[in-house]
Amino acid sequence: MTPLNTRPLIDSSTLARPGAALYLAWGSAIGAALWLAGCATPPPPPPPSAPPAVTPATPPAPPPAEPPAAGKVSDATSARAYRRDGAQHIYSLNQHRIYPGQMPPLLQAVGVMQVELDARGHIRRLEWMRAPKHVPAVMAEIERTVRAAAPFPAPRRLGSVVYTDTWLWDKSGRFQLDTLTEGQRSKL
Repeated sequence: MTPLNTRPLIDSSTLARPGAALYLAWGSAIGAALWLAGCATPPPPPPPSAPPAVTPATPPAPPPAEPPAAGKVSDATSARAYRRDGAQHIYSLNQHRIYPGQMPPLLQAVGVMQVELDARGHIRRLEWMRAPKHVPAVMAEIERTVRAAAPFPAPRRLGSVVYTDTWLWDKSGRFQLDTLTEGQRSKL
């Protein structure tokens, strides 16, 4: 039997292209961040509720569904799909702070944040998956920006959602989210 593909995935001619090493490094960093985001352990299940002491003759009416917060509603069917709705919501509230065009090759900070939302789009929890600890002011500003964006679009089909996005932060104080990024220049 002969091997299906004996050609290496990356050879010296690929790396000789201008900016190829930067793209390879950037792709590896994003891949590692996504891989680490998948390693999070799910929260423990809630304790089982005690059975009712008295069974009524007629079943009680189901509790009314929790209405979404006044405002936007997301029809996303997965956390990955909701991520786009969350990013668009943050962009709509911060249009003057979005970096226009491709980001520069050297960023001040890259942070990966996980956001947990309830059925009404209110924040339950923020958790850094990769915090830009070398610039605490940027960390605080990203957290402030996310909190100020609440309530997010209510995840109607999901009930609640936990999604992750990568913040690309320029030294000018402007940013892009990886979900909606326009890319990054390879040269200054």
